[in-house]
Amino acid sequence: METLARLIDRRDPVDPDTPCRAVLEIFASEPALAALAVTQDGAPIGLVYRDVFVGQMLVAAEHLNARPVSEVMDPDPRSVRVAMEPGVFVDALAQSATPVFRTAFVATDENGHYVGVGGLASLLASHRRKQREAREAMGLVERMAHDIGLHLEGVQAFTDRLEQQRLAPDAAACVRAISDTSRDMSEILGRAMDLHRAATGGLSLSPEPTRLRDLADAVEARWAPRAAESGSTLLFSYDGEPEAAALVDPSRLLQVFDALIDGALAHGRGVIEASLRARLDDGRLRLEGDVRDNAAAVTAEERLARVFDPLGEGRMDDRAEMALGVGMALAHRVLREMGGQVRAEPNRGAGLTLRFALTAPVAQVDTDDHEDLSVSARPAHILIVDDNATNRMVAEALCEMFDCTSEQVVDGVEAVEAARTGRFDLILMDIKMPRMDGVTATRAIRELPGPAGAAPIVALTANAGPEDVAVYLAAGMQDVVEKPIKPERLAIVLSALLGGEDEQEAA
Repeated sequence: METLARLIDRRDPVDPDTPCRAVLEIFASEPALAALAVTQDGAPIGLVYRDVFVGQMLVAAEHLNARPVSEVMDPDPRSVRVAMEPGVFVDALAQSATPVFRTAFVATDENGHYVGVGGLASLLASHRRKQREAREAMGLVERMAHDIGLHLEGVQAFTDRLEQQRLAPDAAACVRAISDTSRDMSEILGRAMDLHRAATGGLSLSPEPTRLRDLADAVEARWAPRAAESGSTLLFSYDGEPEAAALVDPSRLLQVFDALIDGALAHGRGVIEASLRARLDDGRLRLEGDVRDNAAAVTAEERLARVFDPLGEGRMDDRAEMALGVGMALAHRVLREMGGQVRAEPNRGAGLTLRFALTAPVAQVDTDDHEDLSVSARPAHILIVDDNATNRMVAEALCEMFDCTSEQVVDGVEAVEAARTGRFDLILMDIKMPRMDGVTATRAIRELPGPAGAAPIVALTANAGPEDVAVYLAAGMQDVVEKPIKPERLAIVLSALLGGEDEQEAA
């Protein structure tokens, strides 16, 4: 842990009777010295600031030269323990009413004895540098986490395809283990990044009209198979109007249920009863979620500690405990952002009941608006352009999911040559690639004659800000799908583009 000890000047202090002329000579010989401490019996009693003192001497040197420095020192300087962290001190300065002219501070040990002096300018410069370095490091971590997430998605897509093949029992078990591990690591990585964003005020909520019984079905579909695999039974119920819908972030609520159910499964086999209730309350919907288990392997006190101190000491040494702790900590953060909180109570018999409650605006959802990942009635042949093998594999798996065939190339040069054949109904185009990027390749394809130059092109990219999208559309692309690719988003885009062609052909 860094302390102020690294940021102070440990030069010797002066006695209170030291003449001002001698103090001026000290400042003249040490241009970098921001302040000079005055001590008595080892304890600081004052501070002389370079800028203030030198100005005084310029104006009244004849009067002050022989006077003791105690007459011009600040008798009440900022004083701080040398063992304090710089960031804590900076935060304290922000709340302090101490006059601005006090541009330095005195550092003392635990007994109040003088250790050194420090300048606020150098302290703040160091603090800003640390903050910048932390932001840059976090940016690198986020980029690496994004890339790792893409690779894990690729592994998941690959194992999904393998699981559809007829494999020997041992091979099938290995594929299933790889699939489970990649899925778990992907979830842990996502939760950890979300938790960091929450801790730094960057956790985002994306409220959308959500049919609550669909949310309940999604939780059950997600966790019932996992519960069965671990020897438990998940019973999930929805209690509310069948078409009740709320303006909430469904993915964040899924994260909350993920944490509560995952914690219940981790503490022993048995029956897990979970529910989501929706009640109209003063024009808003009150949502209440419960997860009740009957696990007896861990004491109620231990379980409660893991709920309310999920990142506590000792829990980060075990990977399974760390995954549970990160998930529970994220659930607390998400609910706090939504205006709710996690509550817990031991059951009368064994196990624990976790619950949460929050209110949300009532929303309207089209009763016929059910998720449909079909793309079009016409089989489509798609060109996948990406220099990353994992990304190509993910896109290929999704194309197969939508009953589309596909071919792959690795850069823009190969994309133009492949498009020249006119075999493709649509092109999925990466942006950043060697030899020729996606924007340049799109412009080149648009110059091809006939149907080859008219094939719809969709950008696949992590850079999908408004300015970026404007560039892609100006180059001749029809739409943008962000990475990592969400199947439902790709389905909507493909359906719109390929379905549009069907309508034109029918006309």
